[in-house]
Amino acid sequence: MAESPAAEWRAQVDEVTDALEALTRTLDHEEDLGTILRQVCVQITEALPDADVASITVRHGDTYETAASSNPVVLDIDAAQYRAGQGPCLEAIATGEVVRVDVSTAVEKWPDFAKAATEVGIRSYLAAPLTIDPELAGALNLFGYTDHGYHEIDAKLLELYSTAVEAAVRSIRRYLAARDLAQELRTALASRAVIDQAKGMLMAARHVSADEAFQLLVRQSQQQNVKLRELAVRLVTELSRP
Repeated sequence: MAESPAAEWRAQVDEVTDALEALTRTLDHEEDLGTILRQVCVQITEALPDADVASITVRHGDTYETAASSNPVVLDIDAAQYRAGQGPCLEAIATGEVVRVDVSTAVEKWPDFAKAATEVGIRSYLAAPLTIDPELAGALNLFGYTDHGYHEIDAKLLELYSTAVEAAVRSIRRYLAARDLAQELRTALASRAVIDQAKGMLMAARHVSADEAFQLLVRQSQQQNVKLRELAVRLVTELSRP
């Protein structure tokens, strides 16, 4: 006996819920944004039965690139969109709305792209916009091999999943920015410490003031074409030898 529409919808909701939980687990142990985006693509194809392949498109100014995919075959499909300047993901990015199209509508809307996609078997299209910040936007794209297209419930579930992906990407970008800043601060503090140490050694060895010792370091750094920190490390090592 076939399942009722309500039962099918509940099953799909459960699948997307599982995908969201999987995304949360991925964020718990993964810091590489590329890996996270690939997992996003894989998880959504497992959650929605008609999503055969998936990709994430990112817009940089007037250009587009595929940041991640569930299968390498989707790279050619996305490239066809970018060349044609038309397609579901580009429309989703431009309008900020979910785009749901079957093969007949795609042929009418985007003839150049649809022709290339049909040649590799793609016949159903679903794309949801991703807005990370004012400078970074993209789309989560689903492609199917069946003729009947995606249903409204698929579009709603993809929109829900995409909202979670947006929040996840914002969080990981903030974390990575904070981590990089902390590393820069640690490097700056370490550099200052070793430079101050080198200055102190020069002051003692040359009987000069702190400013004079620093100028000696700067001149030697320029003459030898090495970074001031590298010169300071070398000098401290040499002057510390018995």
